[in-house]
Amino acid sequence: MSEETTELPAGLRGVADLDLKPALEAMLMVVDEPATEERLAKLLERPRRQIAGALRELADDYVVQGRGFELRFVAGGWRFYTRPEYAAAVERLVLDGQTARLTQAALETLAVVAYRQPVSRSRVSAVRGVNCDGVMRTLLQRGLVEEAGTEPETGAILYRTTNYFLERMGLRGLDELPELAPFLPEAEAIEAETQEGVPSFDPDAPDDGPGTSVSRGTDDVDDQTEL
Repeated sequence: MSEETTELPAGLRGVADLDLKPALEAMLMVVDEPATEERLAKLLERPRRQIAGALRELADDYVVQGRGFELRFVAGGWRFYTRPEYAAAVERLVLDGQTARLTQAALETLAVVAYRQPVSRSRVSAVRGVNCDGVMRTLLQRGLVEEAGTEPETGAILYRTTNYFLERMGLRGLDELPELAPFLPEAEAIEAETQEGVPSFDPDAPDDGPGTSVSRGTDDVDDQTEL
């Protein structure tokens, strides 16, 4: 009786025996957020250095081949993205030709949080000159900002941007933000200048309860468009 060696199907082989690059491609096709090298190394039972090298080789290969997608390192991990030059085709498929984006009010609020973080809603409102409660709720719901503790002096909730924000902006970290912070006015100075003639509100207080009357005449409307 002759002995023959038969290669097992991929589904019956251990992950450590799989071809590395195809395995990485298969995993990155289904992630819903950038996958870190540490996580991929653990799941594939390989050294991190080997994973990092294979990912960079794949990224270079896609560029050389002129593929319609690329592999990027964003927000601390790796993920597939469509190439910018094919954005029009992707938008037609996903958005049916309609452009969806954050409103100007939401973008301004997000920018203040990004450069001032961690920051309270009252300070964001002071910089913008309007109550930003509605827009801040929208940014929270979309996962672009998150709570980051409380301010020691006042107990106000502080907010910061998330990894999802970095992912959507295509940034590896906050250090890649454009150098705009020096041109933003100090919140304390604005608060002092606008104390008089501005309706009183407490952005860090809970939603108004029954019988509570607070002026909302300068509120931003809650943004309902998609990023």
